[in-house]
Amino acid sequence: MAFLADILSRVQPSATIAVAQKSRELKAQGMDVIGLGAGEPDFDTPDNIKQAAKDAIDRGETKYTAVAGIVELREAICRKFERENGLKYEPNQIIAGTGGKQILFNAFMATLNPGDEVIIPRPYWVSYPEMVALCGGGSVYVDTTTESEFKVTAEALEAAITPKTKWFLFNSPSNPSGAAYSRDEIKALTDVLMRHPHVWVLTDDMYEHLVYGEFEFTTPAQVEPGLYDRTLTMNGVSKAYSMTGWRLGYAGGPLELIKAIDMIQGQQTSGTCSVTQWAAVEALNGPQEFLEERRKVFEERRDLVVSMLNQANGIHCPKPDGAFYVFPSCKDLMGKTTESGKVLETDEDFVTALLEQEGVAVVHGSAFGLGPNFRISYATDTESLKSACERIQRFCGSLT
Repeated sequence: MAFLADILSRVQPSATIAVAQKSRELKAQGMDVIGLGAGEPDFDTPDNIKQAAKDAIDRGETKYTAVAGIVELREAICRKFERENGLKYEPNQIIAGTGGKQILFNAFMATLNPGDEVIIPRPYWVSYPEMVALCGGGSVYVDTTTESEFKVTAEALEAAITPKTKWFLFNSPSNPSGAAYSRDEIKALTDVLMRHPHVWVLTDDMYEHLVYGEFEFTTPAQVEPGLYDRTLTMNGVSKAYSMTGWRLGYAGGPLELIKAIDMIQGQQTSGTCSVTQWAAVEALNGPQEFLEERRKVFEERRDLVVSMLNQANGIHCPKPDGAFYVFPSCKDLMGKTTESGKVLETDEDFVTALLEQEGVAVVHGSAFGLGPNFRISYATDTESLKSACERIQRFCGSLT
């Protein structure tokens, strides 16, 4: 339509949201669909967190708050950063937003000018490049491979940096691959960044508590204190605390940047939901034992899915160290023909045929910038995962 902004031509709709919507539509039509597209834990929000929200309502905590968040929440976030990440922030260096997306978007809006570049490892979360485009910047992709466990190397990062680079966007554990960087791997990257003082670091630590085996989570400003003054460390309560619908993300960073983000948010949404903020205070300050219990369940699911997918004809699935995703390759199935006579030419063909023939909804890897792969979220019950993997095995076995 003629009256719409030109910039919309540079932006694509979210593939993960589209898959979830397609799954809902097919279910409504009576199809037996197992949806493995959404990045949302199947666990409920813990009772103590829900009770804190109810108590906040009963106390009348239903008014506008400060744009950056209530003091109690910002203090809780400061304690979390110091307790778990060894990062010292003051409350005025903290901002809470309506999910991690708002934090990221507003950080880009506050800093990007036309021509500025953001380095993004590929595969990437679908929203990263779209946010950069909407804020007037350009994305520079650093490719990874299955062999490198979908992790960017120091050499590749160095080669991607130009005088126009404004941000390096770092996500560990990663959506969509589950790749998690060790302290040594992060140190190799931060050594590069220390040689380029004009490059800032934006970390997406949303899956911090979902790491497996002996893996230990670290974040760039923790590994290299010299980056503290040019790092925005973003996190939230969505994944670990099963609070996706509550919509609360937060970040700590240099005061000048936080003030700029606060100014934008003040003209955009103002403070996030007051009741959500009080629930998040309890999430961060309250009992944390359940995190380990749920982490173990996710680890068992990861092992199940990786094992079953690697038993499917033509599928190669690496075992990631974190998050609740796997990112298997379907490269060996390209050129195969389905029972309905469709030739699979792309990973999107693969996931479409899988949905239509077996009722399993996954997301094609090219939506994340890398194919032919597909992403499975194993943040659902074990029986559904078993059934879905059996269907994928059957589908792959039916191809000729």
